[in-house]
Amino acid sequence: MPDLDDHRSDTPAQPADTPPGNAAWHGELRHSPAGSLGHDTAQTPGMTRLEAISGARSRSTDLWMGETHVAGGVRSADHHHGESETGIYVVAGQPVFVFLEDGVERRIETGPGDYVYVPPYVPHREENPADGEAVVVIARTTQEAIVVNLLSLDGPPAGRTPTPSVE
Repeated sequence: MPDLDDHRSDTPAQPADTPPGNAAWHGELRHSPAGSLGHDTAQTPGMTRLEAISGARSRSTDLWMGETHVAGGVRSADHHHGESETGIYVVAGQPVFVFLEDGVERRIETGPGDYVYVPPYVPHREENPADGEAVVVIARTTQEAIVVNLLSLDGPPAGRTPTPSVE
């Protein structure tokens, strides 16, 4: 059996775009304590988004994370998140995620511990048919929360293009 120790290097491999030395490996971690999340992010009627990690709050360059709260008996407006891929983790409640599949509304019923993936540009809405609040954690592949509110899951009427709100 070959001796693997003979092939080790004292210097760990660095990505090609890492500056000389290990300065990039000694960046500062950022902390967003519970209760300090920001409200200064794009919103959709029927829900409240709170920003935890973003370019503005954490100096992230490719990631946005936060919480969304939907009160009981409420549904959000139809919307999409532009070029962002979105990962959702259900913390509390039983939120329902609604989108069109072959022109027919499809409902994904979820509960705590479930994950939902929303591809870029896919119109959808969140609903909370329960009495209590639903809370989810959201991660997106853009550093800011892109929210394009729509008139319906089919999108806006012909001739009207929504303007993305990026904050």
